[in-house]
Amino acid sequence: MTQEIHGTVADGFEAVREEFAAFVAGERPDYEGQLSAYVHGRRVVDLWAGEAGGPDSLYGVFSSTKGAAHLVVALLVQEGTLELDRKVTYYWPEFAAEGKGQLTLRDLLAHRAGVVGLDAGFTAQELSDDRAVAERLADQKPFWRPGTAFGYHALVIGALTGEIVRRATGRTLQEVYEERIRAPYGLDFYLGLPEALEPRYRSVQPMMPTATQQALLDATPTGPHTLAAIAFNQQVPDPGDLVGYANSRAVRAKGPASAGGVAAARGLAGMYAAAISEAADRPPLLKPDTIADVGQIQSVGYDLVARAHKSYGLGFQATADMWHPFLGAGSFGHSGAGGSQAFADPRSGLAYGYTRRRMAFPGGAAPENERFVRAVHRAALAV
Repeated sequence: MTQEIHGTVADGFEAVREEFAAFVAGERPDYEGQLSAYVHGRRVVDLWAGEAGGPDSLYGVFSSTKGAAHLVVALLVQEGTLELDRKVTYYWPEFAAEGKGQLTLRDLLAHRAGVVGLDAGFTAQELSDDRAVAERLADQKPFWRPGTAFGYHALVIGALTGEIVRRATGRTLQEVYEERIRAPYGLDFYLGLPEALEPRYRSVQPMMPTATQQALLDATPTGPHTLAAIAFNQQVPDPGDLVGYANSRAVRAKGPASAGGVAAARGLAGMYAAAISEAADRPPLLKPDTIADVGQIQSVGYDLVARAHKSYGLGFQATADMWHPFLGAGSFGHSGAGGSQAFADPRSGLAYGYTRRRMAFPGGAAPENERFVRAVHRAALAV
């Protein structure tokens, strides 16, 4: 039985609905997901599928959370509260331990700090609490000389930058995000989900790889003491998994800024629309110079954690280089382990958001994003 596709698209974006419908028709019967896009601040795509889900359903978006966290940092840099080329220790003196004293905020945002995790690992309780993560990382010896290489700080980058935000403003990153970004624009993208909204949360479902996909996973095991294992806290006796992390009420309640966000696709796309375009009768959150800065590639090449080519701007992924090369230069955003993706392409005015309930193979932006983004981008250029 083919699932019904719900929602609307603007004139000129009919091909996006067709692409979404074609994808859903080939998926498992229990597929559940949302697709949203804005062009120059106007919502042009608002689609969803899934018998139990809806446009207001909220999903764990894992590392897409980093986009919200680093939009906060971009605002504070724009206003002069933070300075990219100041040493981290200017804001956070304790971070100087174990040879980290020369690291700048710019390098930290570009995943060049070398403190991707702890030798001994974190407890599940610590991983739900950015303050606890930051406190422990201050004393951690870096895994490479800070500033000389880069590697994905998967579960900790938001805690590190969040500690700098707290030291500079007296407010947590989550509080600044709520007050300056989420609440004013009414975004369904939360770094700390109120308990009253829990009924809207759709628990993450585990990946169900095919036999071929499982063979690929089995062929690339991660040793317990590799950088990848440390970055994803897999070196501890009972590491848990990402599904359990997102489905933890403690994580959703505190909204750790690396991977603990909860969102609908409308909220993901709406945040990036607000960043680069007039929205809700408000000017763009970011000025043109700031937009250019956050999208400028700071780290590119071999990622020591991912062991693959990656590229990062100021806390954001360089979306055109990492995922969709047909996008405009300076596109910025972030994907999430469950398959979510969100970004802004300032040159076309496009803001995009996608969520799905079941984790996609092989992790990171789900493969279907390629066809959705291409269709949306083609339509955006034509209108």
